Amino acid sequence: MQARDIIIRPIVTEKSMRLNSEDNKVTFEVAKGASKTEVAQAIKEIYGFNPVKINIVNVRPKDKRVGRYVGKTNAVRKAIVKLPEGKEINLYGDQD
Repeated sequence: MQARDIIIRPIVTEKSMRLNSEDNKVTFEVAKGASKTEVAQAIKEIYGFNPVKINIVNVRPKDKRVGRYVGKTNAVRKAIVKLPEGKEINLYGDQD
């Protein structure tokens, strides 16, 4: 698997931004079968440094209704990556 196949996209929510500012952690959506070591190797390949710690969370699908129709959201696998001191990842893409 390529590094970009393992790390799908960053997750930008209020909680993930709070983790980023307080604890220097970044949250990514990762491939379903990705392990912690594969995520660590992908972070090193893409961003050029080793993460300090990685936590993996499987988020179950939720039931959603639209009128009388019932469906489910997609199941997601998240990786919460603790960055080394002094390192940061730009989630917004602006190069200031």
